[in-house]
Amino acid sequence: MFPGCSECTSTIRTAQTPARVERGPDPATSRKQTIMNPNGNLERILESAVVNHWVDLTRGTPSGLIHIEYGFADGGTLDYLKVWSSLSRGHWLLACEYWMSANTFHAAGIGFENGYQSEGLADVLEAAMQHQNSFVLPPNLGRQGLLQISTPTAEESAAAATLISDVFDRLASPLAQPAVA
Repeated sequence: MFPGCSECTSTIRTAQTPARVERGPDPATSRKQTIMNPNGNLERILESAVVNHWVDLTRGTPSGLIHIEYGFADGGTLDYLKVWSSLSRGHWLLACEYWMSANTFHAAGIGFENGYQSEGLADVLEAAMQHQNSFVLPPNLGRQGLLQISTPTAEESAAAATLISDVFDRLASPLAQPAVA
């Protein structure tokens, strides 16, 4: 859990829901732009969270592909995000999802699916989703957003760990201000 944050009280749910998702943009280009140049962009934070907890999402396999799907609320913030894992081409499993509000189909907060579990990822996603206005939000283009993350290099993993550490330090600071786009 994020230290000093009374809003971040993560409750982890588990369930079984198989699903699929389509392919997104070129992962090599996207990854270099997002991991290597962290600047408070929420998409960079989400990608770094996945890279930081790669082993949990790929179940220790040497390679894989992760998608982060997200949808917008009316105010331009994220309403939900879903993390999908592919360990073999064309086969996708929902690893976890985070919802800002509950309805009859899901509870608010993070829930892990299909046997996935990661306390560390849960903590980072909780902090990111509860403090969205502290980051530059992705543009709402009237559709769902999708990030595609391929197997990270050692350099990208180190950069992701540094970014997540910096984010937690920034959020813990009493001087933390909402980001301006």
